[in-house]
Amino acid sequence: RATMVANEALAASLRASQVPPFKVMEVMIAAHERERAGLPVLHLEVGQPSDGAPAHACEAAKRALDACAAGRTTLGYTISDGIDPLRAAIARDYKIQYGVAVDPADVMVTTGSSAAFVLGFTAAFDHGDRVAIATPGYPAYRNILEALGIEVVSIPVDASTNFQPTCELLDAALDGKPIKGLIVASPSNPTGTVLKRDELFELIDWCKSKKVWFVSDEIYHKIEYGDERATTALEAPGGAETCLVINSFSKYHCMTGWRVGWCVVPQALRPAMNALQQNLFINAPHVSQVAAAAALDPECDAVLRGHVVKYARNREILMAGLPEAGFTKLSSAGGAYYIYADVSDFSTDSIALCKRILDVTGVACVSGVDFDRERGHHFVRFSFCGSTETCEEAVRLLRERRDEWRKH
Repeated sequence: RATMVANEALAASLRASQVPPFKVMEVMIAAHERERAGLPVLHLEVGQPSDGAPAHACEAAKRALDACAAGRTTLGYTISDGIDPLRAAIARDYKIQYGVAVDPADVMVTTGSSAAFVLGFTAAFDHGDRVAIATPGYPAYRNILEALGIEVVSIPVDASTNFQPTCELLDAALDGKPIKGLIVASPSNPTGTVLKRDELFELIDWCKSKKVWFVSDEIYHKIEYGDERATTALEAPGGAETCLVINSFSKYHCMTGWRVGWCVVPQALRPAMNALQQNLFINAPHVSQVAAAAALDPECDAVLRGHVVKYARNREILMAGLPEAGFTKLSSAGGAYYIYADVSDFSTDSIALCKRILDVTGVACVSGVDFDRERGHHFVRFSFCGSTETCEEAVRLLRERRDEWRKH
């Protein structure tokens, strides 16, 4: 037996091996190879804003780096919850944006929202617990939960409920079996849909009545169109005690690579999340925290609101132009910067469809299979956080070469 063990190849754990890669990354690689070959690519595949961090935030980071270079600071470890100026600025922003009083002591700064999900899920749920998510939805929810040994309960949603869960859908899907948590995103990825205030509160009340943690992914807040303002779960009665609110500087503040996010942590989860943060991540990058605090200064407001104006124009272009190209069944896209298109009338393999679209038009978009393992082959997601010129040209090419990319 010792000889057999010695000869066996080392391998990744079964748990890790079962976590699927993002299909969107395959599209990004294909788009990159096309660009390397000298061919144009119109990027509508990823949620990567075409603008970088606000100049005011970059200047704050530069001052911190200059101070470090001069020996006036080390930019070393921070306390695990994050630097005080950033936590205070986040709490202040809740008061300004939502009229909600948040204690800075309840704010935990994390290495992007991704770390917040890992910390929150580990703190709130045990191995074997059942947690509900809407599908389609952000794939990392499912993948992180499954890697932690948590059973994922899918709540299939569609256009009839604006691609958001309802209490009725939850009751039907659970079939009398209890769950420990519900994860909701509004605005959502991949559909861009926004829950109305009363709809959000109904879901939170449902969770409170069944002693279920409500995890509110609010990463796309402030990116909203028309009257569909997103409501934070902290506005709900009792929300601070029953809701784990997660957000990030990646999307609205255009700081994807800085890897800094936050969560507002209920008191019952504070000790566990503190201990997990100290052991798993220690702290979010110090210089990123400095930049993030500056990104919440009033000096950044005008430029950040300007980005949302651009996204709104891009949304109008796609919502008008995609139906002319044959994509007639679109999500409402009231927030974030995604449109989810039902392509079942002309394709049952959206992975192959996206490849044909890229090959024929140079437009990079992604299949719905990342977001919905069962029905995603019938959907495609378009992202419109790039330039307006990119959106205009993409619509033109999709429309003019429609007969070519729709060929099987």
